[in-house]
Amino acid sequence: MKFERKDLLGLRDLTKEEIEHILYTAAPMKDVIKRDIKKVPTLRGKAMVTVFYEPSTRTRTSFEIAGKYLSADTVNLTVSTSSVKKGESLKDTIKTIEVMGFDAMVVRHSMSGTPHYIARNTNMRVINAGDGANEHPTQALLDMFSILEHKGTLQGLKVAIVGDILHSRVARSNIYGLSKFGCEIRVVGPSTLMPPELEKLGVKTYYHLDEALDGVDVINVLRIQRERQHTGLFPSLDEYASLYMITPERIRNAQDDVLILHPGPMNRGVEISSEIADSTRAVINEQVTNGVAVRMALLFLMMGGSRDEITN
Repeated sequence: MKFERKDLLGLRDLTKEEIEHILYTAAPMKDVIKRDIKKVPTLRGKAMVTVFYEPSTRTRTSFEIAGKYLSADTVNLTVSTSSVKKGESLKDTIKTIEVMGFDAMVVRHSMSGTPHYIARNTNMRVINAGDGANEHPTQALLDMFSILEHKGTLQGLKVAIVGDILHSRVARSNIYGLSKFGCEIRVVGPSTLMPPELEKLGVKTYYHLDEALDGVDVINVLRIQRERQHTGLFPSLDEYASLYMITPERIRNAQDDVLILHPGPMNRGVEISSEIADSTRAVINEQVTNGVAVRMALLFLMMGGSRDEITN
């Protein structure tokens, strides 16, 4: 099977089979990362550029190292020192990058829909690394890969997503992806951090953490975006922590083998306690490794590879 799409813009429109193909391709990629020599020649002669209009550590770095592990030439465009600051339009920036010969562009932007606009205006393959509050597909894919590794399946699990659902592109991509596997998805947080008409996506909405975590297999803890706190969406970080922080006491009614995820960076003592973050139930550092493997898989499939090449 080949990944037939030119671009990866979100999980909303991907099929279950396409998601499975990416996740199954990520497994041998993780084996490459564990080798002493972390290099395969698969994408030699290919070139990719990362263009981040918003700050990032994990996503940008993992895309760059993923490309390098596959022997692609990788370049990071630093927007703060680019011609964008001189007033160059997005369309002109895209064309400038394209005529340099890049095969793929990884883009993050604060405005929802920007990667879709870029994809319509370039022959390069475009990967969405996060657009506004819309989607963050590769984060959801690495979350799903982490669940699959530990649970052995994605089918029919009970998954709670906790925190700032309103602003979270991670939550949306996880909802779109996990719903294709028949998961019961529960979202929980303050009412002010819940988007309107959320239940149209087929999720269950909760406002009380203990109720939401009852019997769940997976807890995905979202970062509380401190930069939005000045808007007064909840009274204080202390009050949020008292109601929604994931602690050993709060997960007592979850499944005994409950898996705990966090996209990072963590606010310890706000959305997650150190006891949980450092426990064996949490796979937060492993998610970072899995992010490299999943992004390797995507680059590999989208820039001309098939899974048989890496497994032979």
